[in-house]
Amino acid sequence: MVTFFVALALLFTGYHTYGRLAESLFGPDDRLTPAVSKADGVDFVEMPTWKVFLIQLLNIAGTGPIFGALMGAVFGPVVFLWIVFGSILGGAVHDYMTGMISCRMGGASVSEIVGKYLGNTMKQVMRVFSVVLLVLVGTVFVTSPAALIAMLTPEALNVSFWVAVILAYYLLATLLPIDKLIGKIYPVFGIVLIVMVIGVGGGILLQGYQIPELTLQNLHPAGKPVWPFLFITVACGAVSGFHATQSPMMARCMKREKDGRRIFYGTMISEGVIALTWAAAGVAFYGSTGGLQAALANMGQSGVVYDISTSLLGIAGGALAVIGVVACPVTSGDTAFRSARLTLADWFHIDQGPIKKRLLLTVPLLLAGACLTRLDFDVVWRYFSWANQTLAMIALWAAAAYLRKNAGSRASLFAAVPAAFMSAVSGTYILMADEGFRLSAGISYPAGILFAAACAAVFWRSGLKEQPANKKSIGK
Repeated sequence: MVTFFVALALLFTGYHTYGRLAESLFGPDDRLTPAVSKADGVDFVEMPTWKVFLIQLLNIAGTGPIFGALMGAVFGPVVFLWIVFGSILGGAVHDYMTGMISCRMGGASVSEIVGKYLGNTMKQVMRVFSVVLLVLVGTVFVTSPAALIAMLTPEALNVSFWVAVILAYYLLATLLPIDKLIGKIYPVFGIVLIVMVIGVGGGILLQGYQIPELTLQNLHPAGKPVWPFLFITVACGAVSGFHATQSPMMARCMKREKDGRRIFYGTMISEGVIALTWAAAGVAFYGSTGGLQAALANMGQSGVVYDISTSLLGIAGGALAVIGVVACPVTSGDTAFRSARLTLADWFHIDQGPIKKRLLLTVPLLLAGACLTRLDFDVVWRYFSWANQTLAMIALWAAAAYLRKNAGSRASLFAAVPAAFMSAVSGTYILMADEGFRLSAGISYPAGILFAAACAAVFWRSGLKEQPANKKSIGK
């Protein structure tokens, strides 16, 4: 249990220390934000900082920090290290830099950011890659909450019924001005989410469950290796490329650049707390990683969440906790489709003021998501997880290029180091995984490291062609 509290303390300390370093390297100032300079009443809408914070938190806190954390906890307490240090050194850096660079670029989507700092070829790749990822995210975040809600409602209201209801909500959330629906209901969902985390965490601590202490030993019952599978399994609770698609949306709504650390870095640390709570709850509740894996195999992720919540908090409290869990994917799925619309609009230069033009992009995206809900959830999740971390890798390299250009080579290491790490993770995983090339560890491990080294070498060589950075030029 000591490990759990130390991990919490490290997350909060990271926000106040490493988060300030991120802020100092970027250098936010008093210039007008896109919410003011490009206000359109639809996507560029100035909102209070507390509301932008809650929207960003709910945007990024999908099933990843809950389902992913539960699946990651099967590896044992080593998952705590990845959640803590991944969030502080990787995920929060990733979220802060993509959000703030977007703000400087007038609210540009992540594909446009990548295009400016990594070249036109990468921009085209990222456009396709990010839209595909966002549709996968939207699909994942339709099926998982539908399964949970179906457990709380009469049998006639089955999963298919709730899939249809959630897709109808997504249509409205994607089309309407961001402050009309999302801006109204997210604060309510935010309160429920906070209650859920406190309830589950408090239930584990107060009812005598034992949270295991840190060990570097791999406790996965099936012997699945920690590297790279843990780093793919727990994405949204540590490092997640999906967040790079969400941060630009809030860059279009923030009042001041100086609120960026709280909005972007702070929400990632908050998501780390959610992931830490559920990882601890999973192993503590079932007594061992083997018990947790058996529960996941028998009941699925939704069933495990329901089982833990109702057992700890009773039917009423458990229902509230499950609603909090439902709020996470629903409030990420709607903005996934919204972000896909905005990415396509940036790509094809389609004005999003007229609702007819918003419909032109929204309807095909939702139809694609509806078709994908018929696929096996676990298969979609595995492909989403790899694509998610690959997107994070690309976004971090773009952030490193931004810092090198505007703050110097030493500053670029702030994003380049986690970018290289994620390059090794993504490269190794796709070589080893069942949905990849299924190569042996003896081949995949060195090949993944070589891929990361090659990415770093390309980044270093491209830097040699640039003029020495002038620190005073930051923000230009």
